[in-house]
Amino acid sequence: MRILLADDQRQVRSALRLLLEQETELNVVGEVSEAEEVLTEVEVTCPDVLLLDWELPNLRFAEVLGNLRSLCPHLAVVALSGLPEARRVALAAGAHAFVSKGDPPECLLATLREIADGGDR
Repeated sequence: MRILLADDQRQVRSALRLLLEQETELNVVGEVSEAEEVLTEVEVTCPDVLLLDWELPNLRFAEVLGNLRSLCPHLAVVALSGLPEARRVALAAGAHAFVSKGDPPECLLATLREIADGGDR
């Protein structure tokens, strides 16, 4: 599974990369730190999954989601947030899944396995 990381905090991206690179079936294909870079990087890498910080500055998720899907139709978007209460809003806006940044790492890995198996969370 090809994964693109989008988070404005370098430490979060590094931790995610470290976690994901321990799994042989997961491949991080890129990282972005700004909302303006997301579309360009999705177009270049066409990942299977975008791990997207729900609070990424200047992100207008509703506008971006349609563009993301036209660039890469099979793309699954997993919203990440330090605010667990953002789950409902993120899923209603069209995210395939939601993972709280406070959840244990196994939650993210389970979500990615579920997406790989064809499900949403």
